[in-house]
Amino acid sequence: MKSKIIFICIALLSTISIAQSKVGTVDSEYIIKLMPETAIVSKRSQAYGARLDSSFSIKVKEYQTKIDTLNKNEKTMETSAKESTYKELAEMEADIKKYQLNAKKLMKIKSDELMRPLYKKLSEAIALVSKSENYTQILTISGNEFAYLDVNFDITELVIKSLGIEIPLAEKK
Repeated sequence: MKSKIIFICIALLSTISIAQSKVGTVDSEYIIKLMPETAIVSKRSQAYGARLDSSFSIKVKEYQTKIDTLNKNEKTMETSAKESTYKELAEMEADIKKYQLNAKKLMKIKSDELMRPLYKKLSEAIALVSKSENYTQILTISGNEFAYLDVNFDITELVIKSLGIEIPLAEKK
């Protein structure tokens, strides 16, 4: 009977020790900021935004020119011409607002497209470090709120090293 109880206790303890998982954390946004490719992505994103802004400026300039023309000639214009001009200005204004909304969406899409390779590279580095350090789960610090984090299980610096990025001296944890 004692041997059965001892056997069950040993089996239970071994199951518990095997089933334990190792959970770590990583500050992915911090790593992304340190990646040299981030500066390139930022420049490309700004260039794309500048192209969108130039198109927007052309639309606004046309709209302003039309308003100035209306203000100069409003007293001498016929009622039907005024109504036509007002309608055209309303359409132009709606078009400008629509362009602004679309430009914001296009900027977000372009930014996501440019950042996707960086996040993929980061994800691969996290997976590599996690496997080599025998972690079963890695949680991101960015965007999550944790009551307590043991720095011994934070793999941020290991991932940075695996990516070959130098940590600035002022920012070392």
